[in-house]
Amino acid sequence: MSETSLDLLVIGGGPGGYVAAIRGAQLGLSTALVEREHLGGVCSNWGCIPTKTLLHAASLYRQIQHAETLGIEVRGLSFDFGKLVQRSRAVADRMSKGVRHLLKKNKVALHEGEGRLVGPQRVEVTTAAGVRILLQARHIIVATGARSRDIPNIAVDGDRIWNYRHALAPQALPPSLLVIGAGAIGMEFASFYSALGSKVTVAEMQDRVLPMEDEDVSAFLSGAFAKQGIAIRTGTAVTAVERAGDALTASLGSGDKADRLEVSHVLVAIGVTGNTEGLGLERTAVNVENGRIVIDRQCRTDESGIYAIGDVAGPPWLAHKASHEAVLCVEHIAGRHEAGALDPHRIPACTYCHPQVASIGLTEAQAIAAGHEPRVGRFPFAANGKALALGEPEGFVKTVFDRQTGELLGAHMVGAEVTELIHGFSVAKALEATEAELIQAVYPHPTLSEAAHESVLAAFGRPIHI
Repeated sequence: MSETSLDLLVIGGGPGGYVAAIRGAQLGLSTALVEREHLGGVCSNWGCIPTKTLLHAASLYRQIQHAETLGIEVRGLSFDFGKLVQRSRAVADRMSKGVRHLLKKNKVALHEGEGRLVGPQRVEVTTAAGVRILLQARHIIVATGARSRDIPNIAVDGDRIWNYRHALAPQALPPSLLVIGAGAIGMEFASFYSALGSKVTVAEMQDRVLPMEDEDVSAFLSGAFAKQGIAIRTGTAVTAVERAGDALTASLGSGDKADRLEVSHVLVAIGVTGNTEGLGLERTAVNVENGRIVIDRQCRTDESGIYAIGDVAGPPWLAHKASHEAVLCVEHIAGRHEAGALDPHRIPACTYCHPQVASIGLTEAQAIAAGHEPRVGRFPFAANGKALALGEPEGFVKTVFDRQTGELLGAHMVGAEVTELIHGFSVAKALEATEAELIQAVYPHPTLSEAAHESVLAAFGRPIHI
């Protein structure tokens, strides 16, 4: 068995792993990447990219259905579900090939196989053909991502009971769908399938949809989904799913409040758990708790020379968090300590349902709980000229500031293309901007971004257009 010595070895080729490998090579470290399945990870192959491809198609279909409001007449509108799915897979494949090109361009050695730790600074890679390769590295980054969490007594079979992978590439459009979980994944798939004609029900154990978002956003989105014909069942557990032929019967709730719902398909979307198994971590001092590897602010584990980044290291389970964490981790390894540490309050979150949701920082309730006296501003898209021109007046922007210092604590949006607007507040937080800089900034007209500006003005009693 051959052995190669390296400065940096990355296990996992997702948005954390491949970015870490590329940045390591850029900094002059001899670097290799191990990936067992698909370059680009879940994000490029089974998550971010293919879901957004499907959601874009659904959004366009929805807009064309209402084209008459814009003075456009459309006849014979239909869709080919198979082609929608096929295009999403083609886009995912292109992204994966793009990652392969980037690794080659940056001279990162790629080993396709399953990697596991076999000793201090050593990783054994077993290829699909059974060939074993031993790699030695001074620094090892674990970036193996995460997978869907299961529900006891509800077995995912890929036929009628799905996880997110099955929901991305079904054989046909389900007539009716129960989505278990109202987080980002559940709400995106609920939005997609409803737009194409499936009868969708969303069941969530907590008392509101998108429970990590600001309460005002959750309430608005719940109402918007109800108007689209999506049934929302919050405070509701799904305790069992029974199958009889092609029909499923789900038991919702318990005791006197239990009822039964018949659907053709069920999607389990209750979150993810880290891929920590089969890595040989038991041979190390690496600490694994509740399905995640425990790390410090520099992504170091309890084992010297071993680091973890991205979903395997715990929430937030976001591709951009993994990529940013990758760069910070590698720069620390390379001795660039000015890289600092990742601030979780500066990580934006986006949900690409209809309407879209985007946020960063503290919610209003979190700000109060943290001891802040908040100043809160709101501005509706119904008062924004660009939103009216687009025929998308639903939604609002909400900003939260500290009353004493003017610090931007958080920003929360729901409405058209807000996932493309949240970066402005991300930059503001990175620059430690206060309300003074945000108020003085010039926003172009007519744009949706003006709603963000007006929300800041509203927080300080200075709104112009409401």
